[in-house]
Amino acid sequence: MMRPLCRTLRPLLLCSLMLPAVLWTAQASAADLLDIYDLAVRSDPTLREEEQTLYATREAKPQARALLLPNFGISGSVEYTDVESSGRSQLGNDFSRQDEFQSRTASAVVSQSLYNRGDWMRLSQADDTIAQAQAQYQNAQIDLMVRTTEAYFGVLRASDLVRVREALVAADERQLEQSKQRFEVGLVAITDVNDNQAAYDRSRADLITARNGLDNAWEALRRIVGPVQVPLARLGDRLPLSPPQPNDIDVWAETALANNYGIAAAKAAAEAARKGIEIERSGYYPSLDMQAGYDLSRTEQEFGTDTDSGFIGLNVNIPIYQGGAVASRTRQAGHEFRAAQDRLDQQRRAVINQVKDSFRGILSSISDVKARQAAIVSARSSLESTEAGLEVGTRTQVDVLNAQRNLFQAEFDYLSARYDYIINGILLHQATSTLTRDVLAKGNAWLTNADQVPPPSY
Repeated sequence: MMRPLCRTLRPLLLCSLMLPAVLWTAQASAADLLDIYDLAVRSDPTLREEEQTLYATREAKPQARALLLPNFGISGSVEYTDVESSGRSQLGNDFSRQDEFQSRTASAVVSQSLYNRGDWMRLSQADDTIAQAQAQYQNAQIDLMVRTTEAYFGVLRASDLVRVREALVAADERQLEQSKQRFEVGLVAITDVNDNQAAYDRSRADLITARNGLDNAWEALRRIVGPVQVPLARLGDRLPLSPPQPNDIDVWAETALANNYGIAAAKAAAEAARKGIEIERSGYYPSLDMQAGYDLSRTEQEFGTDTDSGFIGLNVNIPIYQGGAVASRTRQAGHEFRAAQDRLDQQRRAVINQVKDSFRGILSSISDVKARQAAIVSARSSLESTEAGLEVGTRTQVDVLNAQRNLFQAEFDYLSARYDYIINGILLHQATSTLTRDVLAKGNAWLTNADQVPPPSY
C-alpha cells in the first residue's frame, strides 16, 4: 500500500525530489525578485522605449518657445553675367557689344513675432504634452514592476506544477509496479493493472505539458530581462496573510483616483486636446510680426549701381476667409477633445475596477490559502482511507488513483493561491500608483534561497 512520503504543508516537495534541489543550491546562489527587477530596469526594451519617448516629447517645449523668439538670418548670392548684344543704333550705325560682370548681394534680416495667438497656445499646450509623457513614463516604471513580478511568480508557479506532475508520475509508477506484482500472485484482476497503466501514461503526458509550460514561463521572464541564466529563489513556507491597510476599499479607490499615473496622463492629454481647439480657432485672429534688415548690393557692371539699404517694418495678417478650413479644423479639434475626455473616463473606470478587483482578490486569496491548507489535510486523509479500503476490498484501484491525484492537485492549488495573494497586492498598489521598490522588497522577504528553480539547460 502506498503511503505519503512527506507529511508537511507542502507534501509535494517529496523526499525523492529534495536531493536535486539541495545539490543545485550548493552549486549556485539564486536570484530573488529584487535582483530580477534590477536587471529588468536595465534591460527591458519597453521601459527604454517609454524613456526615449519622454525625452523626445520634452523637445516640444523649446520648439514651441522658438516660435515666439526672434529669428535672425543672413543670405547672400553671387552671380556672373555674360551679355552679348548687337543691333543698329538710331543713327543707323551697326554695333556689337559684349559685357562680362559679377553681381554680389548680401542681406541680414531679423524677425520677431509680436502677436500670434496660436503660437502662445502651442507653448501652453507643450506643458500638457510633456506632463502626459512624464506620467506615462512613470506608469511604465510601475508596469515594469508588475510585469516582472507576474513573470517571476509565473516561473515559480509553473515549476511547482512540474514538481507536482513529477511526484504524481513517481507515485503512479509505484502503483503500477505494485498492481503488476499483485496481479502476478492473483490478488487483483488485469483491469487494475490497466487502470494503473492508464493513470501512469496520463501523468507522463501531463508532466510533458507542465515542463513545456515552465519553459514558456522562463521565456516570458526573459522577454523582460533578457537571456538570464540564474536560478530563482522560491517562496518560503512563511507567508504572513493580512488584509490591505487601511482595510477600506473606498479609501483605496479615492487614492487611486488622486494618484494613478494613467489617470494623470489621460487628464494631461484631455487638457492638451482642449488647447488644441484654441490653437485651431486662432486661425480667425490676426497676427503681427516685425522685420528689420540690411541689404548690400555690389556689381561690376559698367553702368551698374552699388546700394546699401536698411529697412524696418511691421507685417499684419488679417484672415478674412480661408475656404472654411479654420472652421473645419476647429470642429475636428473639438471632436478630438471629447474623445480625450471619454478616454479619461475609461481610464478612471478601469482603475476603479482594478482597485476593487485587487482589494477583493487579496481578501479572497487569504481565505483561499487557508481553505487550501485544510483541503490538503482532507485530501491526505481521504487518500489514506481509500488505500485502507483497497486493502480490505471496499474501494477500487481507480478510487485510490483519484484520491492520489486529488491530493497532488490540492497541494498545487495551495501554492497557486499564495502566488495570487502576492500578485493581487502588487496590482492594488499599481492601481494607486504607490508601487515602489520598497513594496517589492516586502514580498521579496518571503523568498528563500534554500529552495530554487534552476534555469533551463538550453
